[in-house]
Amino acid sequence: MTTNPFDLPGRFWRGNLHTHSTNSDGVLAPQEVCRRYQAGGYDFIALTDHFIGFFNYPISDTLPYRNDSFTTILGAELHSGAMQNGELWHILAVGLPAGFTPPDAPDFSAHPGQETGPALAQRARDAGAFVAIAHPEWSQLSLEDAAAMEAAHAVEIYNHGCVTGCDRGSGVYVLEHLLNAGRRVTLCATDDAHFSEPDHFGGWVMVRAPENTPEALLAALKDGAFYSSTGPEIHHVTWGDDAVEIHCGAAVTAVLQGQGSRTSVVHGHSLTRITLPYKGLAASPWLRLTIIDAAGKRAWTNPFWRDS
Repeated sequence: MTTNPFDLPGRFWRGNLHTHSTNSDGVLAPQEVCRRYQAGGYDFIALTDHFIGFFNYPISDTLPYRNDSFTTILGAELHSGAMQNGELWHILAVGLPAGFTPPDAPDFSAHPGQETGPALAQRARDAGAFVAIAHPEWSQLSLEDAAAMEAAHAVEIYNHGCVTGCDRGSGVYVLEHLLNAGRRVTLCATDDAHFSEPDHFGGWVMVRAPENTPEALLAALKDGAFYSSTGPEIHHVTWGDDAVEIHCGAAVTAVLQGQGSRTSVVHGHSLTRITLPYKGLAASPWLRLTIIDAAGKRAWTNPFWRDS
């Protein structure tokens, strides 16, 4: 994170960055996907259909479904090359240009000689996309593979579809290994919605931007000006010299995490003003917050780097 989003002008916009339609393996047409997200209280989505030959390499055109209070960002879930476990890479690319050149990825199998996942991700980033490592727990992504993904802006810390479908929706382990290696990645919560099961409206980002336009949202995502949530709201965070102060919706737990096993934690009822001292985390180069409400729902800030 290069900035504290809570100190920026503008407001927070709620969005889902990982969604599928009938243009790949989703069950709803793009127009209906957009309608449901707007009706569900979202300000924007990225429709990220599977970018493989079997579906004719779609970058779904959602421009007709934008209106005065809802916008869309073009994107896709990219695939090419084998991870260490032999399976195909899954790479989230939000903000792809419509003419992005596809890899030679005919189906969901890895094939010899394909463009590698890290190379494809770098092409997407160079083309202007916000790039995230998708569902690392579901993919059983190795730490070596994660380290090779140098183009990634972010790691999916929560993937709702993988939680509901197979209880493999976390990205914490991969995220924190990258942070400990000095990688300044952010984290995002997503749905990965296909609407074939209750995989929607479960994880989202709150992006701080001056306006709800694709350009402003994409710039804010790349700058780390957002937090992620499955329920709780975070109103403000102040990173002080010795402690962090949080204003949030009613919570029962707040956890400050950093490098190593130590944490700073407070528990209570209807907590809305919280101070967490750094204590044993004072030497950690990075810090991040998790807020938990009475229903067990979570919100996460992006990592704060002490030297910033």
